[in-house]
Amino acid sequence: MKFALLTFCLAAIPLVVTGVNPEEWKLVWADEFDKDGLPDPAKWDYEEGLVRNEEAQYYTRERLENARVEGGILILEGKKEQFKNKAFKPGSLTWKTKSENAEYTAASIITKGKFSAKYGRIEARAKIPQGLGTWPAIWMLGDTRNTGKGWPLCGEIDIMEFVGKEPDKIHGTVHFSKDGKHKSNGGKLLAQKPFDDFHIYAIEWDSEKIDFYFDEQKYHTFKLADADEGTYNAFREPFYLLMNFAIGGKWGGKIDDKVLPQKFLIDYIRVYQKAN
Repeated sequence: MKFALLTFCLAAIPLVVTGVNPEEWKLVWADEFDKDGLPDPAKWDYEEGLVRNEEAQYYTRERLENARVEGGILILEGKKEQFKNKAFKPGSLTWKTKSENAEYTAASIITKGKFSAKYGRIEARAKIPQGLGTWPAIWMLGDTRNTGKGWPLCGEIDIMEFVGKEPDKIHGTVHFSKDGKHKSNGGKLLAQKPFDDFHIYAIEWDSEKIDFYFDEQKYHTFKLADADEGTYNAFREPFYLLMNFAIGGKWGGKIDDKVLPQKFLIDYIRVYQKAN
């Protein structure tokens, strides 16, 4: 988030979406969330536990209180509640293992091992939560993370991130390794109360660039060549999908317990590739 951040103001732009041109794009994978219950296990797995960024939430697995489909909408819910930390180690000083109980719960669902994409248009229609400490995200990680190239060498594409302490900003970012060091490149846009309604968050990704969109308005472009690491480029490899609701942590910051519970609502997520 700290490299080459650009700001784009959408205050005067009507939030009208145009949809996808079927002559340009073909649908290759989607979840419309049309069956009530837990997320489709054929499409989604879960992250579990205290995972990253010193976030406060414990990601639960197959727990309807935190991840469920209702009435055509996926609900990822963040709650203030104690939950047993399976990784607890008495006497540990490490943040993931030092606490017997977490004080918050939420969910992170992923397509790792089930679906990955290389290039295309990835879009989701979603309504984000609000309040201090909330940190929803729709993002991707490189499959090479599982073959010996850890983060950030594997690459990361943040299609959408929002933190409640910045209530008028939406972020789109990539993370990668350059000369053996973590680099990031991103854009942020200004949108009045983006949590009040559903919006479409999307990227269009090809062999040269990644464009970031909010309700079909492009606000940032990343050139893949900027991530060349010798003959390797993370963004010319397949990536899998993640959608999560984080609470607090290094970027989410201070948590306002009074706003919880909060819901991250996803109407659909779709992956297209060029029709030709």
